[in-house]
Amino acid sequence: MRTVTGLWRWRRNPLRRGTDLIEAWVALAAVTLLALAVPAVGWFGGRAVDASMRQTIGRQHEQRHRTTAVVVHSSTDRHVRAFDAESAREHDLGRRVIANWRAADGSSHAGTVSSPLREPRPGDTFPIWADHRGRPVKSPMSTDAARLHAVLAGFGIAALTAGLVECARRLVVWHLVRRRYERLDEAWAEAGPDWGRTGAGS
Repeated sequence: MRTVTGLWRWRRNPLRRGTDLIEAWVALAAVTLLALAVPAVGWFGGRAVDASMRQTIGRQHEQRHRTTAVVVHSSTDRHVRAFDAESAREHDLGRRVIANWRAADGSSHAGTVSSPLREPRPGDTFPIWADHRGRPVKSPMSTDAARLHAVLAGFGIAALTAGLVECARRLVVWHLVRRRYERLDEAWAEAGPDWGRTGAGS
């Protein structure tokens, strides 16, 4: 709002100073950047983050594979809940069970994993994700989660850019105000000693 109000200094006025005109140009440049450059920077930033997230998803799919786990018996742990940073929500991991599964190279593995089954029984199966060594890992990030991260990053970059533009404008205006006070002090120093004297022209 202060950026827009700086445009009033464009008006012709016999009292308008050179710094007022500079402030008007600065306000116009800031408004232009906020209207055109900031959205563009946010869009390109979001696109860059989206491309990076897609590459990450591709690598995750290369390094992880989906396999089937067979329940051996239930663990003593009850249902476990966790917060998934990729989907930004809490979800039920299910019951911890002792299970067997095979890695991508065909090797057999066993261990305690989280089962989505509510009442797992020996012999039940469920899908899990494992790395190239057969260790259980989280499923690859979904495209929806990656898109959400990219959108949020784009808005964040745009907001940061807008803040930098406004900070730059305020810094310039601050220097202009200091210059005005310096010129006022100089003018007062010249006129001050003769102020109010008869015939001094004041």
